[in-house]
Amino acid sequence: MLTLIGLLTICSLVVLLLIGRMSPVLPLIVVPLLGALAAGFGPEAISGFFTDGIGRVTAIATMFVFAITFFGVLQDTGLFRPLIGGMVRLTRGNVIAVTVATAVIGMLAHLDGAGATTFLLTVPALLPLYKQLRMSPYLMLLLLALGAGIFNMLPWAGPLGRASAVTGIEVTELWRPLISIQAIGVVLLITLAALLGWREQRRIAAGQSAGEGVLVETSSDLHEPTAEERELERPRLLWANSALFLAVLVALFSGVLPAGYIFMIGLCLALLVNYPGGKAQMQRISAHAPAALSMGMIILAAGSMLGILTGTGMLTSIAQDLAQVLPAPLVGQMHIVLGLFGLPMELMLSTDAYYFGLLPVTLEVVGGQGVEPASVVYALTIGNIIGTFISPFSPALWLALGLAGLDLGRHIRYSLWWMWGFSLVLFGAAWALGLF
Repeated sequence: MLTLIGLLTICSLVVLLLIGRMSPVLPLIVVPLLGALAAGFGPEAISGFFTDGIGRVTAIATMFVFAITFFGVLQDTGLFRPLIGGMVRLTRGNVIAVTVATAVIGMLAHLDGAGATTFLLTVPALLPLYKQLRMSPYLMLLLLALGAGIFNMLPWAGPLGRASAVTGIEVTELWRPLISIQAIGVVLLITLAALLGWREQRRIAAGQSAGEGVLVETSSDLHEPTAEERELERPRLLWANSALFLAVLVALFSGVLPAGYIFMIGLCLALLVNYPGGKAQMQRISAHAPAALSMGMIILAAGSMLGILTGTGMLTSIAQDLAQVLPAPLVGQMHIVLGLFGLPMELMLSTDAYYFGLLPVTLEVVGGQGVEPASVVYALTIGNIIGTFISPFSPALWLALGLAGLDLGRHIRYSLWWMWGFSLVLFGAAWALGLF
């Protein structure tokens, strides 16, 4: 009975997350509560489950709130805009240089971990260049999505935070072994970008129809910041902001302080240096509060969900019954199988459904076979994360499609096999490095 209730709870949660008719916070809180009540647990027991679950994710939620605000303030200062604009200007006229620069720009623009910001910075700047050279904008979107996918492994980007909330492993501890995978991904992406650029150059030279590359009318110049954005920029403080950005990254690499505290200190310094005065500082905090609060609430709601699913014994019961049903050789390799098909699952599962629905069950199933939680996270994350921006459940992807005037179906047809192949190569590299 507990297994049945647990499966109904998780399936209901996944369905509600996929439908998207309400904020993820609502089903994460309400559905597990109803499941616990149906299983016969009272207020006192549920209170204990809640307290345990929230305790596991408080540090993660804190990190996200301050990390998102910190990177938002640095974006306000215009820290990355000169670099992106300079690279766009340097590549004019050379198709291969354009594709390589697109890949690099996509990674740099995603340093803040926010997909919307990534596409807002890059698509308006790059699209006129692609139009001028008669290059396919779907190639642009593929390269931007791959670069953002690689840098989506950063601890403040979202997926690792969700995995940390589920496993209880500190997010920077999960990230450090992934740095080598990200480095491999960077090299692979630049190589792939050069290859695709060469292929695109041949297509253009042959005078073939662009097919998917039907371009939209847009400005022939680089996207210019608005007057309000110009007021917030601090070009004279570029080096100070660069040094602060690098110092925060070094502190995260070294683990000298908890990640949340590092971002607290970094945010304070960013505000003091760039926007002196209480009013200006509160305006910057308020500007980025919606995104920061939204992610913080999702992590806390996920903590309450996991506290209930774990405390009631639902996850354990599901895992025990699955282990009896699945073929014996598959039980201990379930995370590997799911990782191999993780990218196509992006077309069916949202990020929240993947990490809060699939990951907890997988952890319970393979945990009984002695598989470490971190190994499960790496298998599912590396197998899935490259496809983040091919998923119809990604709001940032819809923003990119709107900015470029492109079609989701064509984007999937153009990019799916390249992205899945790229993901499998990274998966193989992680396997060779012993991550799972």
